[in-house]
Amino acid sequence: MTESLPHPHKSSETEKLLRKIEWRLIPFLVICYCASYLDRVNLSFAARDMTHDLGFSPEVYGWGAGIFFLGYALLEPPSNYMLHLLGARVWIARIMLSWGLVSGVMAFTWSETSFFVLRFLLGAAEAGFMPGIILYLTYWIPAQQRARLLAAFLFAVPLATVIGAPVSSAIIEMTEGLMGFRGWQWLFICEAAPPILLGIAAFFFLTDRPHQAHWLEHCEITQLQRLLSAEQQEGHQVSFFNALINWPAITLGFAYFGIVLALYGLTMWLPQMIESYGVSQRYAGFLTATPFAVGAAAMFVWSRHSDWRQERHWHTIFASILALAGLLGAAFSTTLPLSLLFLCMAASGIFSVLPPFWAHSSAAFSSNMAPVAIALVNAIGNLAGFAGPYLVGFIKQAGGSYATALIALAFGPFLCALLMLLIKSRQATAVES
Repeated sequence: MTESLPHPHKSSETEKLLRKIEWRLIPFLVICYCASYLDRVNLSFAARDMTHDLGFSPEVYGWGAGIFFLGYALLEPPSNYMLHLLGARVWIARIMLSWGLVSGVMAFTWSETSFFVLRFLLGAAEAGFMPGIILYLTYWIPAQQRARLLAAFLFAVPLATVIGAPVSSAIIEMTEGLMGFRGWQWLFICEAAPPILLGIAAFFFLTDRPHQAHWLEHCEITQLQRLLSAEQQEGHQVSFFNALINWPAITLGFAYFGIVLALYGLTMWLPQMIESYGVSQRYAGFLTATPFAVGAAAMFVWSRHSDWRQERHWHTIFASILALAGLLGAAFSTTLPLSLLFLCMAASGIFSVLPPFWAHSSAAFSSNMAPVAIALVNAIGNLAGFAGPYLVGFIKQAGGSYATALIALAFGPFLCALLMLLIKSRQATAVES
């Protein structure tokens, strides 16, 4: 795996073209990813009332929160392969319609079994969306400008919580008892509508490849194809199954596993962590949004710096260390303000990892390998989406505190930093030899 470091000469025409592509694709994709992320984490806002009504223990909740990612990871590589074959327009629309319908059915969960099955099916329905979009952007954006554009897309992760936390809390309170349903049930119903509508829109709005873009001039299409072909890596055809045993992708997958462990372990339990200080549900919704808002700002600045320096490894490593320090600091905090301060630090590190990590990962594989390799990285990483929430639930069920859980989650960013350092060291050794 190599990473291109020299600064490119950026003509005004190239910048104008890339801005045109950015404004055409990114806003719509951000809205779609907001809907995706909110539908997978809205369970955290429903958790208090839902677990009380259905008699779920912390471990059952943690298992259900995490089992989403087993279905997600299992079908991720084949889903990305299908997107590569059929095109983003059809496949992204299919994904969004599927998960919207399953998310709505979550309102009628009645038992532990139905809870586990529906969460698994939700993950299976959404499989391939996030890595599919990352693959899709490689068809449009040159590698050297990719961190900034990926940051714009990944901005949806903290944005979904910044907006979704207070909105979700308000939906639960305002709809309580409406037509005989609980507020948490209305939350799933209301937040299932956006992905269904956006899925229909995606079929008509997205363009599979640059040569099909009616919104670009012919000269712009030619220019973009020249930019992308200049960095195209030549390689022999790679089979689907050979791509699944690609060791660089597996190593990157476990590095991503580390940061996802912290991301979802924190996201799925943060509202309850804050409520443990005696905060009301609505106020907890606003406080939950605070670390994500700070993390979004940090991610924006760090991705720009990564593009400016044309460096990915150290930006990923330093952000992981910041996340590690924030989680440990929050674990040993005894007051809500101090805990929030360290949680903001942790969120800043977690979200700042994402753009340089994916800028590196999306450029690390040949065009033949990329569809499955990128999905494999994301699939391995998202297994931590199961491990993180379940780990916190297991610790709570065993009588441990949230402080103990935060210390356990801190292992994730440590693993990410360690593996990225190993990858950097191996690349340096390969260059010297």
